[in-house]
Amino acid sequence: MIREAHVTIGDRKTRYLEAGAGWPVLLIHGFPLNADMWRPQLERVPDGWRFVAPDLRGFGPAAAPGPEAAPATVDDFAGDLVVLLDRLHIDRAVIGGLSMGGYVTFALFRRSPERFSGIVLADTKSPADTPEGREGRRKMIELVRASGAAAVADQMLPKLLGAASARTRPELVSQVRQMIESTSVSAIAGALEALSARPDSTPDLARVAYPALIIVGAEDVLTPVADSEALDRGIARSSLVVLPGAGHLSNLESPDAFSKALADFLASSL
Repeated sequence: MIREAHVTIGDRKTRYLEAGAGWPVLLIHGFPLNADMWRPQLERVPDGWRFVAPDLRGFGPAAAPGPEAAPATVDDFAGDLVVLLDRLHIDRAVIGGLSMGGYVTFALFRRSPERFSGIVLADTKSPADTPEGREGRRKMIELVRASGAAAVADQMLPKLLGAASARTRPELVSQVRQMIESTSVSAIAGALEALSARPDSTPDLARVAYPALIIVGAEDVLTPVADSEALDRGIARSSLVVLPGAGHLSNLESPDAFSKALADFLASSL
């Protein structure tokens, strides 16, 4: 059973979802979605594990729209998660995320490496944005401010989902669109600024001394398989799983295969 709860971080009400009982696994959502993207994994928690999926600052149904809804840097996201772990009395956990959630995972690792017992990096990469990438984010900020979250959904959906998912799973397209369109303009714009300014995490890879799971959709066009192969080469105790038929949102597009890879990793590596 998936449980929904809230904590107050600063002056913000923050929602988190959790399921299971045992050693904690913190799952960090991608952009521009929210914790609901992890429901397939929360419905498949292995025995002996507790999955926790929070909404990042400015995201999710508990977020209050406004100029303060989004952080200035990915470090602000990470700082909020440290507070959440403290509030939940979690000293150490397997920590990971998908896409933007992976970038926040790196920020949390730099801030508090002692909080990790393992790491999961899904459909993400370690380098900072290229100049072209930063320009693309600038244009998307202009788009969301001019035309709202629906315009961002129109632009991003063909890139977020693999071709097979987009063609055969209209319900998933609608689900992802709803999550995007429920996010405030300020949260989307603020997160884009944070992602554009994030540092290069490649030097951190060699410092990861605990087990790592790297997952990527074979049809991911935003962070292709080559990006995950680079993570696998850079982290000593890593394993790489490529999910056929999945795009950038591999946990939603191939929920059974993703959850099995995660469960196998937790059982064998920790």
